[in-house]
Amino acid sequence: MGRMRIRTAVVLTAFASLAAAPAAAADGLPVLGIDVGGVGVVAPAASARYVTLAAGANTVVARVATTGGMVLRSRVLKGTFTIPAVAYDGSASGLSHDGKTLVLIEPRRSFPRLRTRLLVLDASSLSATRLIDLKGDFSFDAISPLGSWVYLIQYLSPTDPTRYLVRAFDVRSGRFAPAPVIDPRAPREKMRGNPLSRVMSTDGRWAYTLYDGAGSAPFVHALDTSTRSARCIDLDALAGTDLSRLTLRFDEHAQRLDVDRGRARVQVVDLRTFEVSGDSGRTAAPYVRLAALALGSIAAAMGAVLFWRRRRRSFGPTRGDVAELAVVRQAFAHGSGGAARIDGAGARSDG
Repeated sequence: MGRMRIRTAVVLTAFASLAAAPAAAADGLPVLGIDVGGVGVVAPAASARYVTLAAGANTVVARVATTGGMVLRSRVLKGTFTIPAVAYDGSASGLSHDGKTLVLIEPRRSFPRLRTRLLVLDASSLSATRLIDLKGDFSFDAISPLGSWVYLIQYLSPTDPTRYLVRAFDVRSGRFAPAPVIDPRAPREKMRGNPLSRVMSTDGRWAYTLYDGAGSAPFVHALDTSTRSARCIDLDALAGTDLSRLTLRFDEHAQRLDVDRGRARVQVVDLRTFEVSGDSGRTAAPYVRLAALALGSIAAAMGAVLFWRRRRRSFGPTRGDVAELAVVRQAFAHGSGGAARIDGAGARSDG
């Protein structure tokens, strides 16, 4: 008991001093400082969210109730992985629409990187089903509704992260589809840009990503994750305007995509025809400010708190892991002011 009290005090002290610290590592995106592991990705039914916390050389992955914050299940994974971020606004992904597959990515520490590792989990048990180890630099882009296909961004230049291809990876066979995913209307057009914002269709089939165009006109990349096809929708009227506050909003009832600047709608994409209409909003400042959001402060703090833990030999948690997660939950409740709290009656694990 005395040792646990000392450990609790250490955790609480560490959390209090590190809660506002910036992320120590980044997600798969080519820009450092964005790690959504501590924020997590919400399940389709919105009843739970999946989060990751760095634990030294290991990773704690947990399913947490969105109401009340109770830890429903947790597991310690060998290696360092995180929930994927897919846009600079902190949009998260990695969970299939059927709620059965969760994909994590190894955090980026530099650009470019020589190898990219992803971990495929059974979202129910949180057990690892496949380790994807790729030669080259990739980031996570999307996952098909049933989790059969994972879409990755493959970076083509060691100095220019705006040059890329979209690749489809077959989870079952462990191989890429032979050809990259392109817009068949413009097979020779090369996509370039930085991902600013992301929304998904309600059925989890379409991934809509707003890109800045890398100096050209911004565009929306509409990826059909079920058929491995895409459409590029140019937003020519927004060229030369302030793109820093642009976000996407999906309107299921109207079958449209709104491009908003703050609270103002500046462009509308009809998703039945992919035609664009609306006001460009050219009163905004004519420059692009890509302010990468440091959303990984929680993950970084928890990584520092748990760094003293010894390396585990398997993917499964021990009783000590569950006890330590309870201490971490207590630290959140006392140290974070409830901003991103993990609390509840206790942790339940499948160990």
